Amino acid sequence: MPRKIFVNLPVTDVARATAFYEAIGFEKNPTFSNEQGSGMVWSDAIYVMLLARPFYQTFTRKEIIDPRTHSGALLALSFDTREEVDAITQAALAAGGTELHDPEDMGFMYSRAFEDPDGHGWGPFSMDEAAAAQSMAQPAEA
Repeated sequence: MPRKIFVNLPVTDVARATAFYEAIGFEKNPTFSNEQGSGMVWSDAIYVMLLARPFYQTFTRKEIIDPRTHSGALLALSFDTREEVDAITQAALAAGGTELHDPEDMGFMYSRAFEDPDGHGWGPFSMDEAAAAQSMAQPAEA
């Protein structure tokens, strides 16, 4: 079996969260979805589980943070082009998300940042890995 990652996120409204993630390009997997949560597919290896807060609480003894006021994780998604980064960010904003800062262009990497309606932060980016390696090596040579 190939390795996969399942990111579990506590949400206040499963239906609203599901609609948001569908609007930005995730697909709902009905096999792993019910009123307590939605299994959202990004790729063959990446899944986001949107879990109602009471259901999420059954997986941990810790207090669940409010991601609108506390940072618990920063999640990034890679894209091939700047246009794709802009497109998912615009889709997120149209679906009720919030932009966290202006676009950042480092030459070799372009990124944006948004939060979903529950406050979970996402950072879509595109990067030229060869240019990034060259840029990172330049200060060491100086």
